[in-house]
Amino acid sequence: MRAVLCNAFGDPPQLTLGEIPVPTPGPGEIRVRVRAAGVNFADTLMVRGKYQARPDFPFVPGMELAGEVDGIGADVADFVPGERVLATLEHGAFAEFAVVRALDTVKIPEAMDYVIAATFPVVYGTAHGGLAWRAGLRTDETLLVLGAAGGVGLAAVEVGKAMGAYVLAATRSSERGILAMAHGADTAIDYVAEDVRTTVLKITQGRGVDVVFDPVGGAAFDAALRATAWQGRVVVVGFASGHIPQIPANLLLVKNVAALGFFWGSYRRHEPERIRASLETLLGWWSEGKLKPLVSERFALSNAALALAHLSERRGAGKIVIEVN
Repeated sequence: MRAVLCNAFGDPPQLTLGEIPVPTPGPGEIRVRVRAAGVNFADTLMVRGKYQARPDFPFVPGMELAGEVDGIGADVADFVPGERVLATLEHGAFAEFAVVRALDTVKIPEAMDYVIAATFPVVYGTAHGGLAWRAGLRTDETLLVLGAAGGVGLAAVEVGKAMGAYVLAATRSSERGILAMAHGADTAIDYVAEDVRTTVLKITQGRGVDVVFDPVGGAAFDAALRATAWQGRVVVVGFASGHIPQIPANLLLVKNVAALGFFWGSYRRHEPERIRASLETLLGWWSEGKLKPLVSERFALSNAALALAHLSERRGAGKIVIEVN
């Protein structure tokens, strides 16, 4: 089968398209005929050797996929060949076939196409887990989403609205702010042109926000931390800005603020059933029209390196997908 191969850590252009054997599913596993695979910021870190996991070479990148069940290992009772599914995995999605754990696999609604399904699990799962499990976001609370036009940021806007929050979308341009509002944000803040803290306090009449969802880091995090309300919660998801902020502990103390780390992928190891339940909830919200994933670019499998390069450069909004024919 064709697969994208990482033979050494480095920038995306060093990835190659090669031929490797079709994998065989073991006990508790499923082989999926991949139709589409989502591209995530974590993929760019993994191929550079900067991610939490460092697979042996050569490895196939890609953490989420959608396609048809093609083969079933022992002890799998919930799936049959031909069923349409999405799945998450440590790596291996950028290929014509992939083996995934049955417990990481979810059947997709008949109306959901493979491209949308493949770009769904990581960003919406991260948004839902960060807001529901870690922040405990409640109806009528105020949520500030940083990087709100990116893949996970836009998902957090939609999930926050689905959970009943008033959503402030912080983006790096007014155009991206308009996009975030089209996906449910109540108002937008240009964090390049505006002072986030001043604007948030003005919007909230001096109170601040209850929850901050941050996949960006850097100066935006510093400003958002100072714009939290008493007993606010800041969920740290990632550092797309390239700068990992240092948190002044005195700011947490004065307003009883909680800074919470959230690494969605760790739940695959510790509580996989929780991820599956979350995805089923999110797919239900999608069927109800509450979630509207945005796919900004599509690439062929042979252009996977270019897809990762585009994501690294933060060129587009929403998600990038690789289509596997």
